[in-house]
Amino acid sequence: MSLIKSTWHNNKGFMLFLGLMFVFRSAVADWSYIPSSSMNPTLIQGDRVGVNKLAYSLRIPFTLHHLVRWATPRRSDVITFDSPLDDVNVIKRVIAVAGDTVEMRDNVVFINGQAVPRKFTEASRTLPSENGPLQAEIWQELLDGKTYESARLVDLNRFKDFVAVQVPAGHVLVLGDSRDNSNDSRFIGFIDINRITGRAQRVVMSHNPDNFYLPRSGRWWLAI
Repeated sequence: MSLIKSTWHNNKGFMLFLGLMFVFRSAVADWSYIPSSSMNPTLIQGDRVGVNKLAYSLRIPFTLHHLVRWATPRRSDVITFDSPLDDVNVIKRVIAVAGDTVEMRDNVVFINGQAVPRKFTEASRTLPSENGPLQAEIWQELLDGKTYESARLVDLNRFKDFVAVQVPAGHVLVLGDSRDNSNDSRFIGFIDINRITGRAQRVVMSHNPDNFYLPRSGRWWLAI
């Protein structure tokens, strides 16, 4: 018996389990590690986020080919997608959908001529990042009935405006919740919905990379 046949014969149950697990993680559900601070304060470096890969469609495992689609992202959804620049899987918030006209004026987002409601909540909050602790202003925004926090880095607040653009069919516009520290649609363009790999549901767990990756208290099973 050849080595390959012998290995298969002795380990086929385990190998089938691994194969099914990888298929499940590719097409049904997975978790995503947050390596940066672009989604502060909603998500922080070290979070592990549960992602529903069946939220919008059924894909062929390990590909971006969609077999059937039953939904499209809504404003305020936090999604994962393969970046059109380098195919790295990233996570951002949907701000505008197909047909919307969106712009930003002095840090305020306008959708179809209406300002996204926001209110100032904290003058300074320390947020962890890949470059050490950051001090950020915290704002609360309300988009399509969902409330979430966004961060403004006062000393780095250079990207506070962009001109009105219309989101084309089959695309969305995404922003990071940390508006001054995010490589999002302002720089990589609109996101084709066929590149979307899932919707983030919860922070499943979180580990602190600055403290020997010990678990963070208070960041387990948090709704996003």
